[in-house]
Amino acid sequence: MALHAPVLVLKDSLKRESGAKVHQANIQAAKAVADIIRTTLGPRSMLKMLLDAGGGIVVTNDGNAILREIDIAHPAAKSMIELSRTQDEEVGDGTTSVIVLAGEMLHVAQAFIDKNYHPTVICRAYTKALDDALAVLDKIAMPVDVNDRGAMLGLVKSSIGTKFTGQFGDLIADLAIDATTTAGVDLGQGMREVDIKKYIKVEKVPGGQLEDSRVLKGVMINKDVVAPGKMRRKIVNPRIILLDCPVEYKKGENQTNAELMKEEDWQVLLEMEEEYIKNLCAQILKFKPDLVITEKGLSDLAIHYLSKAGVSAIRRLRKTDNNRIAKACGAVIVNRPEELQESDVGTGAGLFEVKKIGDEFFAFIVDCKDPKACTVLLRGASKDTLNEVERNLQDAMSVARNILKNPKLLPGGGATELTVSATLKQKSSSVEGVEKWPYEAAALAFEAIPRTLAQNCGLNVIRTMTQLQGKHANGENAWVGIDGRSGDIVDMKERKIWDSYSVKAQTFKTAIEAACMLLRIDDIVSGIKKKQAPGASAPKQPQIETEGDADNEQMIPE
Repeated sequence: MALHAPVLVLKDSLKRESGAKVHQANIQAAKAVADIIRTTLGPRSMLKMLLDAGGGIVVTNDGNAILREIDIAHPAAKSMIELSRTQDEEVGDGTTSVIVLAGEMLHVAQAFIDKNYHPTVICRAYTKALDDALAVLDKIAMPVDVNDRGAMLGLVKSSIGTKFTGQFGDLIADLAIDATTTAGVDLGQGMREVDIKKYIKVEKVPGGQLEDSRVLKGVMINKDVVAPGKMRRKIVNPRIILLDCPVEYKKGENQTNAELMKEEDWQVLLEMEEEYIKNLCAQILKFKPDLVITEKGLSDLAIHYLSKAGVSAIRRLRKTDNNRIAKACGAVIVNRPEELQESDVGTGAGLFEVKKIGDEFFAFIVDCKDPKACTVLLRGASKDTLNEVERNLQDAMSVARNILKNPKLLPGGGATELTVSATLKQKSSSVEGVEKWPYEAAALAFEAIPRTLAQNCGLNVIRTMTQLQGKHANGENAWVGIDGRSGDIVDMKERKIWDSYSVKAQTFKTAIEAACMLLRIDDIVSGIKKKQAPGASAPKQPQIETEGDADNEQMIPE
């Protein structure tokens, strides 16, 4: 029995890579993703143009938007993309930084893996570095007064300075701050919660100029009144009733057949229907509304009764829009007209009017007294511009929301990262044992952000970085960084380049945790088949990239 037959554990179609090879491949893949995104960091960033599945075009430099569109085969790269998504959902900004930072963390880890360090050792060092980094953040953070408009503007501007709308500077920042302060809800203890998704609607209307964009103190909806000729299109201080029931004759739940023997019975049936609708309308009109809005249908007859009473009506409104109107004018959405009460009528709005913008009619309910919901009206030249502006606005609103939630500031322009890096370098001398080197490497990795900023400005990277490191050498001058526009090394306080604390903390956490996770993968088994229906042809075997060609053009999907 000298020659054993080789034992096959895995099926033929499965491919298994393990050990160092996997670490290499993962790190390569993560770096490839980071490189796609790297040029979109900072004010001088490039845009990416992506063709999506439908053949539409996306032009953007929002890290998350780019990664959402590209189709990636490598599993490690996929998990990098998840990062920017989490970041976007959690804090809404810093999607690019997260990826660049995670890519860098993995890149510095490569040297240790080549020297046969155990991944868990590296991870332990990284987590330690993360704790210390967060401690540094706490130390240099400075509180901000939420009601100080100037400070808020500076903060939000630094978030969108890196975006396409950076050239319209204050415009978007203003919109974002207005919108979030309007829709904020006090939770008590100085906390504010802003539900951007629910109560801030962004309406994009192509045409006009970007400067025409504004925040409405109320709501606008893409609807006209039901009978344009007869109903008023402009009402000052309207009384608004919101329904979510149809104002038409109730049809039976299931099909009913009625056999009629006499012609008069048919007449009676019709009269009953009319009577029913008349009663419904009477119940509504009892409260002397000026505007009735329903989420469901309005029958012709009901329209007639309402317009006779001089009431404007809008039908088939989206539920979300209805909620916003309720929040804005203080009405309560009523499910059955019988149950209407005086308190359900919204009187908070100052003006209802229907305007024609472009070639569509929009109903505005504006000048509300104390609106808790608002609409941001965006105008712009083309759809692509508008989509990009909307994405930037989302980021800006998230930043504003983060500050309302946790009013602490950190310096932008890579200053925070440099301070963290310098402090960690000092501390690394007191770290015991093998973990010292990876700890130091993590400290260096933080410099990726200022370095990328310098690269994107077209500066002499090495010279700039050494100058900055000199300034930060022993953890002082915490506020010195790069002004991404001009590339000067300046004090961030003067240039008003801020970052919000919650974004930075989340960025560091996400990046390092992800790096640790990817480092701890030591085995990839791929090519697992789904159970096939009989008769279906076998799928092509997936191609697994060896780390040799991960660098080539293979990462970019055709």
